[in-house]
Amino acid sequence: MTLTTLTKPVLAAVGAAALALGLTACSTAAADGAADGTVTIGTLRGQPHLFTPYFYEDFAPEGVEFEIVLFDTSSDIKNAIVSGSVDFGVTGAASVITGVSQQQDVTIVASSADGGTRIVASPEIETPDDLVGAKVGYPMGATQEILLKETLESLGIDPAEDVELVNLPFAEMAGAYGSGQIDAFISAEVGPSIAMQEDAHELTSPYETGIGRTNIVLATKASLAEEDPDLVQEVVDTHAQATEYLAEHTDEWADRMVEEFAVDRPVVETAIENTWPRWEIDADYEATLQAMNDEMVAFDQVSDAADAGALTDTTFVDAVDVP
Repeated sequence: MTLTTLTKPVLAAVGAAALALGLTACSTAAADGAADGTVTIGTLRGQPHLFTPYFYEDFAPEGVEFEIVLFDTSSDIKNAIVSGSVDFGVTGAASVITGVSQQQDVTIVASSADGGTRIVASPEIETPDDLVGAKVGYPMGATQEILLKETLESLGIDPAEDVELVNLPFAEMAGAYGSGQIDAFISAEVGPSIAMQEDAHELTSPYETGIGRTNIVLATKASLAEEDPDLVQEVVDTHAQATEYLAEHTDEWADRMVEEFAVDRPVVETAIENTWPRWEIDADYEATLQAMNDEMVAFDQVSDAADAGALTDTTFVDAVDVP
């Protein structure tokens, strides 16, 4: 496999610097689509729930090589798929929903990982009720914004009146907590796990909404699925095998994460405990995608709901036969 060159960060004492560096995409020039048997896969740096492509090489069909291309955000990955800068992307489901709602050429061909989100708080905030009056970090426009606000409302806490919401990028969340800028936050891993290595604790589950644990998917152009179904099937088959292996070999998953991104192993292990690899798309999973679709409209993250018929193409996961 030809991997993008990586600059490994050194973790600072509180871990915030590591997160800032670990989530910064490297400078790359992606291939213009698959050529000479090379398939380009977009993903994010330093996040265990988007790490599956690093195992693709172990299950690649003969004659196919995978090149990993790193990006700053899931939206960047989705845009690269649409533009043809990469062939596939392991990315947030919400980014694909946004693309489909805008009638862009992108679709979900497999799931990839559930979870990867936590709500953490300082020791002084022992229960959700203690959040009243607290400063709570969240990433505006991300799925985590929806999960936080729905969770707070379900607990009888008004997110507009009872807490002070502080909009922060994922990469700055742990550092803001460590410096005392915020008292609690919701974020994608590994920020929560970095905070938990200090003194933070998991306050409440973000997974009790209609969205559940649904988070990361494998996406590609809808037109590619139509024009070259054999290629898409090969990639989905590889993805399914890599996903199954990842779920069964968490120690190796952690080893590779530490080696690739120089993140402290306790941080990686804590984050992996909050991540559930998967590749299937069934009726229950599609229901959680629809819940996300609906909530993104309700929270004005998209102006129109994505066409459910265009959002997923289950042809390929239905044909997978994992050894």
